[in-house]
Amino acid sequence: MAVMTVRRSTRTAPSLLAGTAALAMLTLSACGDSEGGAPSAAEEGTLDVVASFYPMAFVAERIGGEHVTVSTLTPPGVEPHDLELSPRQTARLTEADVIVHLEGLQPAVDAAVAQSGVGHLAEATQYVTLETWDDHDDEHADEDDHDEDDGHGHGEDDHDDDHDDDEHGHGEDDGHGHGAEDPHFWLDPTRYAQFAEGVGETLAEADPDNAADYRANTETLVGELNALDEEFGEGLSDTTTDTFITTHAAFGYLADRYGLREEAISGLDPESEPSAARMRELHRTAEARNVSTVFFETLASDATARTLAEDLGLETDILDPLEGITDETRGADYFEVMRANLEALQKALGATG
Repeated sequence: MAVMTVRRSTRTAPSLLAGTAALAMLTLSACGDSEGGAPSAAEEGTLDVVASFYPMAFVAERIGGEHVTVSTLTPPGVEPHDLELSPRQTARLTEADVIVHLEGLQPAVDAAVAQSGVGHLAEATQYVTLETWDDHDDEHADEDDHDEDDGHGHGEDDHDDDHDDDEHGHGEDDGHGHGAEDPHFWLDPTRYAQFAEGVGETLAEADPDNAADYRANTETLVGELNALDEEFGEGLSDTTTDTFITTHAAFGYLADRYGLREEAISGLDPESEPSAARMRELHRTAEARNVSTVFFETLASDATARTLAEDLGLETDILDPLEGITDETRGADYFEVMRANLEALQKALGATG
């Protein structure tokens, strides 16, 4: 199988999608509920911020602090890709002071935002360039002229002289085998920090009286994210293998940042079914690259991951893509879950540092 390369997306500030939204409920974060017993943003005199799902809401809450009331459109335990909105909650978006979202992940949200007329939008791809990982061709996975060590391009053998490796050893042309624009940028703390800076500026523009506080909170959060990046870089700098298997292709940015190699059972859509050729390829890769663990996640089915692990005699563990926080999540917020992910990866990859 041929070594894949990554194609950098040139998308930076895409237009919002048009359309109508349908079905489901708007749930609110712990910061407030304008339709329940908690005071609304207007009653509290705070900025009314609506976020599309957890990684968007977390940044808004941390940077906004006491000056904002943040509600999130995606209930805990709901897969964000599947979210739909009722007409009533679409209308609710028009009342927001600020909307924080990621275009392309949730079509219903994109359509509602396009209709909202809200003047202050913190749309993630305004601040972070999403990547497109070139896909492998499963139909050719079994051809004799493919080297079974080739794959998705996160190992040291995939970093040739044409790559500009940074201090963590990942190159600009690593391939992750997905073939579509990957939305999971928040799993790279440095990209998440770029997003945080954009959210901070949007809040400052929407509420100039408290701009100094927003900028100070942004600086603090960015510092914490940079420290987390250093923890991952040091913790994953010396491992016995660089390859891990996941349920769906959510960890391309994390793998790219720290010189690792993600092999996903499914693609970017967690509900997609892997082909027989893909499963055979994973069997070969696991054996060739000394894989010890198959990771699954709490918001997607673990059946295929467990079957693969059983077939190969491998361990299973959780690697959380941080699309939402639930009672089953290993941590109460972004930082706790990311550190739990780091521990899981260190164990699976045989980290010696």
